[in-house]
Amino acid sequence: MKELDLLKKDWKKNNTFEQVSEVDIYKMLHSKSSSIVKWIFIISILEILLWTSISVFFNTDDYLKKIKHEELNLFFEILTYFNYAVILVFIYLFYKNYVSISTTVSTKQLMKDILKTRKTVQCYVWYNLGMVAFSMMMGFFMAFTYNPEVVTLIDKMNNNTKIMVLTIGIFILLIATFMGLFWLFYRLVYGILLRRLYANYKELKKIDL
Repeated sequence: MKELDLLKKDWKKNNTFEQVSEVDIYKMLHSKSSSIVKWIFIISILEILLWTSISVFFNTDDYLKKIKHEELNLFFEILTYFNYAVILVFIYLFYKNYVSISTTVSTKQLMKDILKTRKTVQCYVWYNLGMVAFSMMMGFFMAFTYNPEVVTLIDKMNNNTKIMVLTIGIFILLIATFMGLFWLFYRLVYGILLRRLYANYKELKKIDL
């Protein structure tokens, strides 16, 4: 935020133009905040397109046919539609936040909109992480319960406690690893934008004092 630092220095030197400097700083923070929220909106759309493209290569119907449990199709269809509906609601909220921040003319309102946007993004990230965890647990549950090959393997391991414990430990480690990777992805993508947005909020707070 080099431009903002230069404006603040100039503001301190020229007290006779204090009011104009406040307006200039507000305009810069307003523009930066609007740009950040716009990128959050764009990235959320790109993200849903990415996961939709990936899902094409993982056909649940074929897997259910393979393990002869096609009756679970309805459950996964409902889950998929529910997930897309929730994500579309979040995308709508991101767009709404972008419009609100872009059109606001009040410092106090801009600060409120920034906090509201941060909270929406945080809820979105936690929802996605929750869905990732749920999906992975469902996948392991289906494998252990319905997949004949895995069930046969488990029956063989029942007589060997060490192998059973080791297998469970590996599955827990896999879940933790994938969750960590997804958390890191969201931390990098949305975390950077949220930190910049909150930095704008703190600067606005100084102006509003």
